[in-house]
Amino acid sequence: MAEAEKQIDLNVALKPFYQRASEAEDRLSRLEATLASKKDAGNEELLKMVSELQSKLENAKAEQASEHEKAMKEIQKLAAENAKLQYRITHLVQALKEADCKLEAK
Repeated sequence: MAEAEKQIDLNVALKPFYQRASEAEDRLSRLEATLASKKDAGNEELLKMVSELQSKLENAKAEQASEHEKAMKEIQKLAAENAKLQYRITHLVQALKEADCKLEAK
């Protein structure tokens, strides 16, 4: 047999294998595309969820800052009121002592 005939016979013998390999590559490409699309859809859903959670976190932080500011104002108000009451108590105790002294003197 001539070299050319051997090459032709070899090509004929290998043709089904090349065809199966090509079909397998096509199936693999389709599977990869399907997997990528599902993965992208899953990623989009996760990204949406993360975005929603970040938004809720930002809202919660803003609300917390607002509540903290209100609490600080209330603390300042109560501290001022407490100082006034302490001042009044001090003067009332002093006035009571003076009144007791006057009563004892009589």
